[in-house]
Amino acid sequence: MTKELNAILAAFAASQHDAEPVFLATVVNVQGSTYRRPGARMLMTSTGKMIGTISGGCLENDVFEHTRVSMPDGQSIVVTYDTNVDQDLVWGFGLGCNGVVQILIERLEQDAPFNPLVFINQCFQKQQPGIIATVIAVEGKVKVQVGSRLILNSNISVNTDIQEPSLSAAILTDAKTVLRNQHSSFNQYQLALAKVDVFIELIKPPPHLIIFGAGSDVLPVVEFAKGLGWWVTIFDCRASEVTKERFTMVDEVILTRREMLHKQIGVDDYTIAVVMTHNYLDDLEILKVLIPYNISYLGCLGSKQRTERLLRDLGTQGVECSQKQLQKLHAPVGLDLGADTPETIALSIIAEIQAVLTNRSGGFLKNRIEPIHERH
Repeated sequence: MTKELNAILAAFAASQHDAEPVFLATVVNVQGSTYRRPGARMLMTSTGKMIGTISGGCLENDVFEHTRVSMPDGQSIVVTYDTNVDQDLVWGFGLGCNGVVQILIERLEQDAPFNPLVFINQCFQKQQPGIIATVIAVEGKVKVQVGSRLILNSNISVNTDIQEPSLSAAILTDAKTVLRNQHSSFNQYQLALAKVDVFIELIKPPPHLIIFGAGSDVLPVVEFAKGLGWWVTIFDCRASEVTKERFTMVDEVILTRREMLHKQIGVDDYTIAVVMTHNYLDDLEILKVLIPYNISYLGCLGSKQRTERLLRDLGTQGVECSQKQLQKLHAPVGLDLGADTPETIALSIIAEIQAVLTNRSGGFLKNRIEPIHERH
């Protein structure tokens, strides 16, 4: 979803130069089986250009039509599609998902104080999470409209246009919980004279992948990662200037030596790292620096025997690895895909990282008993 969001952000920025009306469709709630999950977005221009998807391609045109016929005053609306009913055959959508999806459609203004894309862009640029809580349904008498928002930064600063104090206070409490638990949620609030539904969405910055090494086998790993919209940094312990020319597609190249690494590495909650130097002493120093960090994922290229030797040598240098730290160390790196080329090895590495980031085992979906998508 990160790459798709980056494309939407870029398209929105470009649309502002043309002064063309733009609309945003966001999946805000689902029930049962659906193609996209809450948070999926699609940007639409008044001329019919669409960036991103909210379904398998069957709802997009109908949602665009709503921007023409259902929003004469520019007020945000929520449209519900129920693919469980026979009307699906009449509509001709052919979704076959057996689920219900609700989509918020809103007109965007660059300088609007609660523009979700502006806030998402800030989260991406600062590499910090945030919360967008959006009202998606109102029943009864209350001073709040569909599309009203509460926005929470990672530093717990709040901005909202929800004028009902008790409602905004309750949403803020739940927004902090979502930020803490790192899971979006759908909440219903019962007020004295009304009921309000709110989608509380966690905005995560792109994963930051640090790759140690600059060999030819690193290139396909970079290509896969950038294809997913990840932020990528290359550390070259050989300090070769040619590396900057070979890896023009990455976000940062750091030329260094292993004895300087401890001064240059910065790690946060969204950092993942893969060690691919093919140099034993470099790997030893890199692991010595990285293992003590609370890193989400740490992969190291090489055999089991080489990994065991690295851990033994770290122990002799006073670096004792806890069980928790060893669980985050993936060595040999990658899923068991039978990979034997740089491209297939890169695929197995990126697939393993994705599985770890989503807390999945990386097994066959046909053997999964639980729903494919988590439901919170």
